[in-house]
Amino acid sequence: MKFFFLFLFLASTLFSFNIDIYDSTIANGKTTIVKFKKEKNTKYIKIELDKKKYRIYKHPSKEKLFYALIPINYYKKPKNIKAKIFYEESGEKKTKTVFFKVIDGKYKKEKIKVQKSKVILNKKDKKKVAMEYKEAMDIYNHSTNKNYITSKFTTPMQSKITSSFGKTRIYNDTLNGYHSGTDYRAKIGTPITASNSGKIVLVKDRFYSGGSIIIDHGHGIYTCYYHMSKFNVKKSTFVKKGQVIGLSGVSGRVTGPHLHFSARVGGEQVDPLQLIELINKNLF
Repeated sequence: MKFFFLFLFLASTLFSFNIDIYDSTIANGKTTIVKFKKEKNTKYIKIELDKKKYRIYKHPSKEKLFYALIPINYYKKPKNIKAKIFYEESGEKKTKTVFFKVIDGKYKKEKIKVQKSKVILNKKDKKKVAMEYKEAMDIYNHSTNKNYITSKFTTPMQSKITSSFGKTRIYNDTLNGYHSGTDYRAKIGTPITASNSGKIVLVKDRFYSGGSIIIDHGHGIYTCYYHMSKFNVKKSTFVKKGQVIGLSGVSGRVTGPHLHFSARVGGEQVDPLQLIELINKNLF
């Protein structure tokens, strides 16, 4: 992919505000990155897109750069959208507008036959699912200025991918959804490793995702590991990239053993492998 260099000149000053956008054309469910060069007397604050705010952080490996990850919601329709960049220059608050083009990710469709009980939930199960969803979103919507990653991301295991991110899923010819992560073939008991260093923020057996671990990598970046049979880590502890965090399993609402690997950025569910590739190319 090519970089788009935008040189935005403020008419009121001689200050040259320049940013690098890694592909301003983004498919739904994907992520792009905006990088800012360090300028004297300038403080970068946030980017606002569709009423959602994404913070601008110090680049983890280059002292003279700042960056922001911009995720596009899976359900976002193709259209041109604008984003506002908020910053301060010599103590004065200012904004600039940049534009992105959202395109259709053209994800494949997948029909799945499951037991009726796995589609239609009883009152007790609905309550449990709602509580777990709120708990997870409270985690994902929190972004810390801390950065726990110092090197490139890896995948949590080396195995065949059995289902990719974004597939439209039709359950029993009626209920529609989409695959929110990447599935890896994994026999029960296969070691799963942390894709990068971070803080463990959830270790729990959940209704849909079964044995679940969520790692906070800092700067609003989270990776998730589902359907596990055993945990090797505890909540609030720190892990290093490549550390075994547990074993794969068949827990939760699944039809067979595998690892479901997913990612969140700024609260949005995104393609985890595309995010990893983006970060590895631009931050390390």
